[in-house]
Amino acid sequence: MKISMFCSRASRALMGVLAVSVTVACSDSGEEPGGPRGGPGERKPQPVLTATAEYAYETTSLEAVGTSRALKSVTIESAVSGEVVEVNFSAGDKVEQGQVLLRLDDRDERLAVQAAELELADAERQLDRYQRSVQSGGVTQSDLDDARSAVERARIALERARVDLNYHTIRAPFSGYVGLTDLDPGAWIDPDTAITTLDDRSTLLVRFELPELLLGKLQRGEDIEVTTWSNRFAQATGTIVDVSSRVDEVRRTFTLRAHVDNANDVLLPGMSFRINLSLQGNRYLSVPELSVQWGGEGAYVWTIEDGKAQRVAVNLIERNQRGVLVETDLQEGAPIITEGVHIVRSGMDVRPLNAELGENDGAYRDSGESEEGEES
Repeated sequence: MKISMFCSRASRALMGVLAVSVTVACSDSGEEPGGPRGGPGERKPQPVLTATAEYAYETTSLEAVGTSRALKSVTIESAVSGEVVEVNFSAGDKVEQGQVLLRLDDRDERLAVQAAELELADAERQLDRYQRSVQSGGVTQSDLDDARSAVERARIALERARVDLNYHTIRAPFSGYVGLTDLDPGAWIDPDTAITTLDDRSTLLVRFELPELLLGKLQRGEDIEVTTWSNRFAQATGTIVDVSSRVDEVRRTFTLRAHVDNANDVLLPGMSFRINLSLQGNRYLSVPELSVQWGGEGAYVWTIEDGKAQRVAVNLIERNQRGVLVETDLQEGAPIITEGVHIVRSGMDVRPLNAELGENDGAYRDSGESEEGEES
């Protein structure tokens, strides 16, 4: 809302005009009404300052608490049991996708691969002999088909042996930071043993809940402001990526998730966040707070119609830093009296001084500066 507000010097100028008008009205000059000062009963319009009423949206400000996790987060475990022979990381290390984290004793598995390779080579030689003999009639077609099947079985056995061997080498499934581990070489692990954690925290996923009353107020792609509870971290911006498809029937809330960029790696998964939301509501006229008066029938403001002051009832909706949102019959652009409100009466002639004070603003400023200079 754009409101024409004047400094204290403008207010003092208005008070000066009011003082002059009072002095003139009370002077005992001996002149009869209708003399040089004007016609019978003539009253000068009351000087006032005004602002323009404009539309603005009400806002609902609220604070939610969110919990974060890494965009990618896993607990590293082994697919097989075995003895640890190598631990190739320390807590907090940055690792790349495919990097070896831990090795298990794989001597038996290496031997199994070698045996499978021999079986495959033997089966392939047998198939080659049968293929050379089939034309001479020394081998039947059935024997040739059996030899081909034997080769395929040997290849499958070799692949299975290689898979078992790979299970004994634990690699990072994606790039990220590894967590703590309690394992040392010589330890025995099984598929239920947690080796460590791995987090890709370049982006955090923050989860929070809002009352069902706000359902539909936030959509995917909207930005939100998030801050940590510690002042050591700066405010960050998140983007909503998920909105729950249902409302919790017990808590009467729905869940949202937002991505928060963490490229500088100052935030950690699991941190809680304060989420500040300012949601836009209905549109109302906004007027200066100074213009709102109270009477026996409630709140009202003064406007100007055809040069006369008119009292208009208002219903206060919301106060904010820019003014007061009101429900009223006034239209956008209506002049609202901001100074002189305690003097005007309904139907009184009034004269806005905004233009005059604006034109003489430099004079008031110079006058004020000279006064300040004398005081100093």
